[in-house]
Amino acid sequence: MAKKITKVRTDKTPVELLTRKQADAEHARLGQEIAGHDKRYYQLDAPSVSDAEYDELRKRYNAIEARFPDLKTLDSLSMKVGAAPARGFAKVRHAVPMLSLDNAFADEDVVDFVGRIRRFLRLAEDEPIAFSAEPKIDGLSMSLRYENGELVTAATRGDGQEGEDVTANIRTIKEVPQKLKGRNLPPVVEVRGEVYMTKADFLKLNERQKEAGAQIFANPRNSAAGSLRQKDPSITASRPLGFFAYAWGEISEMPADTQSGMIKWFEHCGFTTNPLTKMCRSVEELIAFHRKIGEQRSGLDYDIDGVVYKVDRIDWQGRLGFVSRTPRWAIAHKFPAEQATTTLIGIDIQVGRTGALTPVGKLEPVGVGGVIVQNVTLHNEDYIKGIGGDGEPLREGRDIRIGDTVIIQRAGDVIPQVVDVVLDKRPKSAKPYKFPTECPVCGSEAVREHDADTGRLDAVRRCTGGFICRAQAVEHLKLFASRRAFDIDGLGEKQIELFHEKGWLKEPADIFSLERKHRKELLEEEGYGETSVRNLFAAIDARREIALDRVIYALGIRHVGETTALSLARGYGSWQAFHDAALKVAKGDGEAIADMDALDQIGDTVIEAVTDYFKEKRNLAAVERLVKQVKVLDAEKPKTDSKVAGKTVVFTGSLEKFTRDEAKATAERLGAKVSGSVSKKTDYVVAGPGAGSKLAEAQKHGVTVLSEDEWLKLIS
Repeated sequence: MAKKITKVRTDKTPVELLTRKQADAEHARLGQEIAGHDKRYYQLDAPSVSDAEYDELRKRYNAIEARFPDLKTLDSLSMKVGAAPARGFAKVRHAVPMLSLDNAFADEDVVDFVGRIRRFLRLAEDEPIAFSAEPKIDGLSMSLRYENGELVTAATRGDGQEGEDVTANIRTIKEVPQKLKGRNLPPVVEVRGEVYMTKADFLKLNERQKEAGAQIFANPRNSAAGSLRQKDPSITASRPLGFFAYAWGEISEMPADTQSGMIKWFEHCGFTTNPLTKMCRSVEELIAFHRKIGEQRSGLDYDIDGVVYKVDRIDWQGRLGFVSRTPRWAIAHKFPAEQATTTLIGIDIQVGRTGALTPVGKLEPVGVGGVIVQNVTLHNEDYIKGIGGDGEPLREGRDIRIGDTVIIQRAGDVIPQVVDVVLDKRPKSAKPYKFPTECPVCGSEAVREHDADTGRLDAVRRCTGGFICRAQAVEHLKLFASRRAFDIDGLGEKQIELFHEKGWLKEPADIFSLERKHRKELLEEEGYGETSVRNLFAAIDARREIALDRVIYALGIRHVGETTALSLARGYGSWQAFHDAALKVAKGDGEAIADMDALDQIGDTVIEAVTDYFKEKRNLAAVERLVKQVKVLDAEKPKTDSKVAGKTVVFTGSLEKFTRDEAKATAERLGAKVSGSVSKKTDYVVAGPGAGSKLAEAQKHGVTVLSEDEWLKLIS
């Protein structure tokens, strides 16, 4: 029996008041929702929530991890950026990850940002910090790789680690040099920036599209992304795209030692950079720049959704490093959201892989900032009723009803959030919405579980049908075949839904017997010719050898996403080792649990999820049938020449040579695993003055203890 956890309202219960169970549930729900939004924004160019709503989800997600640090595993969305590359383009592995930026929403956030930098670097209050400030272009992030001055590859951000190869299309953009200007160029240079379309060109393009009866784009960002992802480069060439350079990835020799110096060097090489970029030397100057750009925003011929501040000194950027998916030395100061009023014309219920019933509001189409929006998530039935996690009214008793006039809010280019209900305009016929108590897919009872610890009901109503529920089974199969799992080309959502409906696919193992059992029947289906069927089965056969981390992720264990799966794969090395350890953990074996807990950023939440999954006999049977069909490859060892790569390090005491954050960042950059506790598997304990219990534990287990100077010598 899986462990019951409680979910709460995301915009009612303050993070500081969440219980541990509530935090677990809220963190998991937010993670699932954010991941879906990332896929629709980065991969499909079809975002489904507003920037404002997305930012609030991220903000709350990060706040929960800050209060409960063990929730921040390698699977956390705070450890990743973007979404997997879309199908149809070759993949390009970024030599240096393309990360995202943390957000500031108020002036106080900017003050905190600068304060954190001072504390991290131990700078005096009167020591000046120079920042390069620039408008945040709302376009498509791009990385251009030059070798010996010649453009060789262009790749989208993708999931930050791997993007799409759009080199042929990028070559059609006039503002992207085919050959860099100047002499003594570094052998390898990756220039990064934003592909965008001006507002004027966007309007002209849509006029042409309308006349031709072709696709009408929602906004300049989507039109730029759609233009760049054309199979035919001549179509891209016909679209008016521009490029602003503002960053770099891999570079063999740095031509400047400041951010501003690099911007000037980009110009020297033939790139266009944003002329509004400015140097600021205080918090006051940063905030003044934000306000000035905000005033100019409507007059600019390209969309922006904020401004970006970057520490100018590159050596300081290096020391500050990164935390999770974002650099410590940069932040995006966002603009306020835009609002509009429309009518809620219906509520649809969607059933997810875990059985959660999620209501989606259908809106009377309305334009907000040039974007037509029609859908909005309504989270759960408490959200619709206007009741918070503590049972108090959410907005003065303003429940949401079909037919209501609602105020919606957006920032950027996507679907909004509901801000409020206009009660004065509520139709007399509008009745409180009755949330279904039966699954709309399979008819099984849908329940809200009661948490004995908190005395509250789970905010999410779930279908009890389990594997008999088509929606849950289909969603699991979709996860299994998805790009970050088995990545089976040609086995998409429509195919899985069809094959499941016909009874050909009930569980993952069925995929690998599909050709043997149903090839003839498939050829009789409309739209399936000899070539497409052959290609599908070839794609399935190509995944009969599969990486260990992909298999672990594809199992669909709650709280185990692709990066946590990677951590487990690296920790155990082989499928058999992981399988045996998981079974022992599920049986409560203390040593096995301790070993899993010692893995990098694996905590109680993941261990409990693994326990629940491997206790379920149906899961075990499905797993055993699957591994008979495939060869699971051993995990790759991290590739680095660092002396501490793969080692587990614990820092303790009052460090004097560097801050705790800087020590951790440096160790992780060199491939080491930083742990908060000492065990017999710890390799090094770096002890500063005042080291206490952790030092004693190190001596007890015979762990090597280093002074700060010895540590610096080791990693030099």
